[in-house]
Amino acid sequence: MRIAIIGGGPAGYVAAIRGAQLGLDIVLIEADRLGGTCLNRGCIPTKTYFATAKFMETLKHAEDIAVVGAAGKVDGKQLFSRKNKVVEALVGGIEQLLLAYDNIDYIKGKAKIIDSKTVEIDGNEIEKVDAIIIATGSEPRMTETKGVDNPGVLTSDDLLDLEDLPVSLIVVGAGVIGLEFASIYSGLGVKVSLLASRVLKDGDKEIGRRLVPLLKKQGVDVYLNIRAQSVESIEDGVKVIAKYKEKEAYEELKAQYVLIASGRGPNIEGLGLDEIGVEYDLSAVKTNDNFETNIPGIYAVGDVNGRSQLAHVASAQGAAVMEMLAGHKVVQELNIYPSCTFTLDEIAQVGLTEEQAKEQGIDYVVSKFSFMANGKALSMNEGDGLVKLIADSSRKLIGAHILGPHASDLIMEPALIISNGGSVDQLLKTIHAHPTLGETVYEAGLGLFGQALHQAPPKKRKRK
Repeated sequence: MRIAIIGGGPAGYVAAIRGAQLGLDIVLIEADRLGGTCLNRGCIPTKTYFATAKFMETLKHAEDIAVVGAAGKVDGKQLFSRKNKVVEALVGGIEQLLLAYDNIDYIKGKAKIIDSKTVEIDGNEIEKVDAIIIATGSEPRMTETKGVDNPGVLTSDDLLDLEDLPVSLIVVGAGVIGLEFASIYSGLGVKVSLLASRVLKDGDKEIGRRLVPLLKKQGVDVYLNIRAQSVESIEDGVKVIAKYKEKEAYEELKAQYVLIASGRGPNIEGLGLDEIGVEYDLSAVKTNDNFETNIPGIYAVGDVNGRSQLAHVASAQGAAVMEMLAGHKVVQELNIYPSCTFTLDEIAQVGLTEEQAKEQGIDYVVSKFSFMANGKALSMNEGDGLVKLIADSSRKLIGAHILGPHASDLIMEPALIISNGGSVDQLLKTIHAHPTLGETVYEAGLGLFGQALHQAPPKKRKRK
């Protein structure tokens, strides 16, 4: 069976490798660079900047950890160069991985789907296949705010292409993208203002509320319940006029640049979807539970299907489709996955938020444990934040939300339990090493039943 995969990002290249492992014949077509948005313009570049910003934040508080006279300044050009070196190394690694499989043909070119069995490459070369997987990812979407086409208005792609750091930046939008850029660039020494109607709208509301003072503590100017109405180019940058949602009041902000972080949409231009009748809208290519479009034999995985904009979810979907095509059972739980936001105080979540548990009428209990009560966190001078766990009346763990140091790593223990439909008892039966940050998860688990050892017993909250 020969399978065409259009797009070499986390969904596409992982699908290619998994398909090859299963004995399928693969042709992988990529118009730009392997690695997609995640590797070239998203996860990896921002995490490279994150590492520097985190280090600078530590330097800022050096005297708190008995380091006197520490100082440092970020060289924007060197940081840009380092980011590119990291990206190049990883792109090269993917190329070598693909070369290791004799049954993967990697073709650099622009693909167009002619029908469910035919793909055209660069207008002439034709591939005849048994199935087609669209894995073309997403691209930034601008808001309809007046003036977003003016000079000085950037997408996330544009911002990462700047060879030096801006002096000042206005970030419009407080989803994952907006929050990460606001926090990271502030940590790099950029003067940042954040405009948001709501912080992390898909996350647990309590985590969003608790993040705001931490952003302000870091130095970000945060404006909530507000919408940007217009952007104007001025002599030394941009001016943004924003209106509060619930009152007749305005803010006028000026900066060198403004970042529009209002979301992303499917990257489908030139694929020929209209000609063959594949259904899509501005948010996604439509798929069924098996990631198949309305045209049998054509699938869509990753960002392009609009279900999630997370690289690890895209990879899981790509591998799953290959397993289905090869006649294998899909092992991974595709509907439960951790989501991480790399603000300098990290955020991670998996499973239900408290609001979702309430809306679904679940009889649930919440427990929270503060990093301030954790010895390792205090020794790291990172006592801000908390672990929040949610369990139902049968002791099943149904949600985990972490704000604080290494949240992206700590979330994996509750993710393992929740994705397997497990109980809090599975967490509590495991002895956790001391002193570690992982003890916060254990203590929060104990707190679900009033047994937390290093925190005064809170009033148990039970909701229906």
